[in-house]
Amino acid sequence: MLDRTEPLPRHVTVPRRRVGRIATVLRSSPSRLAILVFIALIFVFTVLFMTPWAAADRTGTGFSDALFTAASVVCVTGLATVDMATHWSVFGKVLVVIGTQIGAVGVLTFASILGLFVTRKLGLRAKLMAAGDSNPLRTHHGAVPEGQAVRLGEVGTLLATVAVSTLSIEIVLGLLLLPSVLIAGIPFWTAVGDSFYYAAMAFTNTGFSPNADGLDPFAHDYWFLSLLMLGVVAGSIGFPVIRALTKQLRTPRRWPIHVKLTLATSAVLLVGGAIVYTALEASNPTTFGEEGAGRTAFQALFLSTMTRSGGFSLVDFDQLNGSSLLVTDMLMFIGGGSASTAGGIKVTTLAVLFLAAVAEARGRQSMEAFGRRIPSDVLRVAVAIVLWGATIVAVATVVLLQLTDDSLDRVLFEVISAFSTSGLSSGVSADLPESGKYVLAATMFLGRVGTVTIAAALAASQSRQLFRRPEERPIVG
Repeated sequence: MLDRTEPLPRHVTVPRRRVGRIATVLRSSPSRLAILVFIALIFVFTVLFMTPWAAADRTGTGFSDALFTAASVVCVTGLATVDMATHWSVFGKVLVVIGTQIGAVGVLTFASILGLFVTRKLGLRAKLMAAGDSNPLRTHHGAVPEGQAVRLGEVGTLLATVAVSTLSIEIVLGLLLLPSVLIAGIPFWTAVGDSFYYAAMAFTNTGFSPNADGLDPFAHDYWFLSLLMLGVVAGSIGFPVIRALTKQLRTPRRWPIHVKLTLATSAVLLVGGAIVYTALEASNPTTFGEEGAGRTAFQALFLSTMTRSGGFSLVDFDQLNGSSLLVTDMLMFIGGGSASTAGGIKVTTLAVLFLAAVAEARGRQSMEAFGRRIPSDVLRVAVAIVLWGATIVAVATVVLLQLTDDSLDRVLFEVISAFSTSGLSSGVSADLPESGKYVLAATMFLGRVGTVTIAAALAASQSRQLFRRPEERPIVG
């Protein structure tokens, strides 16, 4: 037995030092720990989906399909290589719901989880890093508006706040959906399960359907479809926005600029997308071109809502015009709000880039919106997110084109849907080879945690530079 006062042998101290270094790195970087937690969750759910109890026929599921489903569930994407309504048993569908709940609130609650884990051992720096998981710009030099981030004193309570908000929205949504499901002729207890399944899939922006017919039984149920849109929008605007609306609903002037940019940009994209879809598809008889004016407007609004991350669909995307597919690609790539259940580069990223272009056109040195000045470091993070997102989409598209015989527009649509965790499909996922499933699963993972992690890493990696090199301007444009 070793004496505690004596130095440990080398074969004991080396592994312990390595473990200590790894633990130090993880504690000092919430984004790295987030990546490891997401990877661990995906592999845990992969194992569970491979068990015979998860499949309806009790024969088990292959590794590639189980991994793809686990990645799609944990990353709240909504793509599938198997029929999600018929392939899984009740146990499998419960796993789907649990996985989407964990994946959906994971980004929102990591700040509190990491705060509870980190702040017991580390000081103020660790608290700032943990709270910064909700707003990566907190670790930049200079002031950060606390209204759009998690206050240090609220780190421990954020988990409960988000959980209560999520459960409340989904329960209310499920109860409101139940009458429509019963009217569709579904038995009572099955209807109860389906209603809350739809509610969970809407708020988490996943888009899975519990029945083989999808939304066909509710294609003309405007109450049901409107509730789905409401759930998708509630999940996609982000928890910081929900919190601001619940606390300061009657005082919009006090809303942080993040909330104002998110709501304004989301509204423009939602209405603008509906108008564009109406114009492009009004003469297409295979989609909703032969519907009446009211039906066409509603279909266009539903499509505009779901493309940015919802995942539900009333139309066959193979029947859309090429111009509409391109618009869908752009809307999916943008996605929803920051710290939300939606994916994409986020609407605030687009807003910052637009404000930068406006400031440049007007010859101003700084970006301004709603009476506030936006610092230049926010623009740098936004540009980096867009470039990394475009790189991920480009690489995945090239690889899948090499692995499949599908056309560019279909493959690009599928890749952007995976990256933005939208869940809309052109049918490519169902016919992918195993290697293609791994590529698309990796794309879903990078799309779910990649942009947030990149933003956090960039924000945390800034260091003071004690010198400045000579300035020289390259020719741009």
